[in-house]
Amino acid sequence: MPLKVALQMDPIGSVNIHADSTFRIALEAQARGHSLFFYTPDRLAFVEGRVMARGWPIELRRELGNHVTFGEETEVDLSDFDVVWLRQDPPFDMGYITTTHLLDMIHPRTLVVNDPFWVRNFPEKLLVLRFPDLTPPTAIARDLATIRAFKARHGDIILKPLYGNGGAGVFRLDPNDRNLASLHEMFTGMNREPLIVQKFLPDVSKGDKRVILVDGEPIGAINRVPQDGETRSNMHAGGRPEKIGLTARDLEICARIGPVLREKGQVFVGIDVIGDWLTEINVTSPTGLQELERFDGTNGAARIWEAIEAKRAR
Repeated sequence: MPLKVALQMDPIGSVNIHADSTFRIALEAQARGHSLFFYTPDRLAFVEGRVMARGWPIELRRELGNHVTFGEETEVDLSDFDVVWLRQDPPFDMGYITTTHLLDMIHPRTLVVNDPFWVRNFPEKLLVLRFPDLTPPTAIARDLATIRAFKARHGDIILKPLYGNGGAGVFRLDPNDRNLASLHEMFTGMNREPLIVQKFLPDVSKGDKRVILVDGEPIGAINRVPQDGETRSNMHAGGRPEKIGLTARDLEICARIGPVLREKGQVFVGIDVIGDWLTEINVTSPTGLQELERFDGTNGAARIWEAIEAKRAR
């Protein structure tokens, strides 16, 4: 049956149609006969008992400079939809969190993907803490003395914002670095959030693997290789995507975390693996679908819609 699908995302007119995973998901939905409605998070509202959004019906095509046609702007009740996609990019701030509370009110009668309750409670850098044997040594702290002690134990560390994204604000501090106090002062002057520190993994020079899971099952991976002289491998920070397969260790990690993701309604997830270590579990707005399709011919968007259509049929 055709589904009514709403996309809560960043402005669709400016997406990279050859890289954006939300665009690929929406294009696949359209190909399967589902109708599309687009709105941005600032146009989501709770009004007298109803969760409303102001936006546009859309039609998509893979045509540079002409990839979207907007219908007439209208206000809709999201409970009238079959599926709502929670796909705006982080930062994972109070604005983001508020949208998850509002979408909670229509889920699961309207299927919100990923489940907003668990998106709110499973932010990418915190869910991994449930699997300490799969992760490198990690600390979450705001206190400088705690971070100093961690650095003294491990020497070479990565320091980054707890709720950042896209590689922004990621620093490597090697044993000779003298900038920890200054960075701590800068970060704590910006907000009241803790920082995350992890032992630096030299294997990052070979790439940071993005493994894609659909309803808890791995469907493939891409490797993101940092530029020369760069620690960050994020594609937003200039990382180069490459073809790569799944190792026995990747499958072991997925076997551990997959049942948790499936139970908590996390349909589309991207995990980050460096060497043998799990570093993040991305549930807010994971990427990598288009690169996986180019490298391996795996239509991850179709796998996602098969999972969603099965959930709706149940």
